[in-house]
Amino acid sequence: MPYTDEWKDFLDVLHEGQNPNYRARVKPARLKSDMAAYGIGGSKGSKKAQEGSPYKKAKVSFKGKGFNDISGPLEEEVEPETFDVHDHLQPEIWRDKKMWPDVRERLLEIAEDFIEGLDVDIDIEDIRLTGSLANFNWSLYSDVDLHIVVDFNKIDEDTQLVKSFFDASRARWNSLHAIDIHGFEVEIYVENTGDVHHSSGVYSIMDDKWLAEPFPQDIDVDFLTARKKSDDIETIINLIGRMIEAGHLASSLKSIERVKQKIARMRQAGLSSPQREYSPENIAFKILRRNDALANLSQMRRDAYDRHMSLREAKNEI
Repeated sequence: MPYTDEWKDFLDVLHEGQNPNYRARVKPARLKSDMAAYGIGGSKGSKKAQEGSPYKKAKVSFKGKGFNDISGPLEEEVEPETFDVHDHLQPEIWRDKKMWPDVRERLLEIAEDFIEGLDVDIDIEDIRLTGSLANFNWSLYSDVDLHIVVDFNKIDEDTQLVKSFFDASRARWNSLHAIDIHGFEVEIYVENTGDVHHSSGVYSIMDDKWLAEPFPQDIDVDFLTARKKSDDIETIINLIGRMIEAGHLASSLKSIERVKQKIARMRQAGLSSPQREYSPENIAFKILRRNDALANLSQMRRDAYDRHMSLREAKNEI
């Protein structure tokens, strides 16, 4: 099956985050044919079209459009009210703006166990709580964002190498453990001394005090814009899943890296805006995380890489 220029153009438009006005660039009949070849839409008798993608998350049908199994959901799967701003901090974590002593002690213990498990001599500069549980926009979906602050320069002058080491270590820890504090899952992060915080709520667990104290705000969260942004990215992820199914593994890996960069840029833009954690971009990121779109993307990368690097053709003996 040829990887047509028209199909590549279609994906490129999506990757750039533009409005995919593909009808002006691709003839509908040709696009429909290309999509059928990739198991997207396809004819009634297409077995692959009936089976669908193992990565798809969409539950909404664009009848007659041929996109019913790739487009991001139009119906609300994430309740807008879960992004509401409360007039108080989460009561299981906080008492009069101070962290409950048992919560604080357990989080300190978790952070210290993580560092000790690395078998590397590392001095902890600080242990902090950030994110929605350190703010007034907490919900039942919130995580305990436990940040361990370390001076990367004290470990090695190649700070990027140190960051990669910590990223791999924390990812492994987070995948192996399912620790929760009053129902909120603990997620460990390791940050370098001097990293800029975009959150309006940062609490030093080590010193038991606020570094950036949040305040209740009358904020109107633009959920519709956030939902549109997350839907666009989910559509791209579903398209990549079809590319993997069709065996275009090298192209899929490149597409995955591009969409990961797109997501990172989107969230950074939101956190750098005046709305910060309440921006549509950051809310879109949270929707993607809740819908398991980010987990699906990571799994796609592993699957595509493993298949791309495998040798499965039988050699003819002479």
